[in-house]
Amino acid sequence: MTDPHQPATSPGTSTGDVERRAALAEALGKEVWPADRDALVAKAQEGNAPDRVLSDLRRLPSGQQFDNVQDVARALGIGTEQQRF
Repeated sequence: MTDPHQPATSPGTSTGDVERRAALAEALGKEVWPADRDALVAKAQEGNAPDRVLSDLRRLPSGQQFDNVQDVARALGIGTEQQRF
């Protein structure tokens, strides 16, 4: 078990990574999962997501299913949170 008092982000994860992941989560919501790249891009476009989010989503590999924002972040090389408990 990890120490709950330690930062929840992986070593080397920047504030920018946290902000990018948060922007992805906000644009995609909870109802879209699981989804592939095309479904994620369509969902983000529906919600008028920022260009940065759309650009990131378009970089995802085609034909791959993503179960959550963490999967998307990993595929984009964005740092992800450690499991705390």
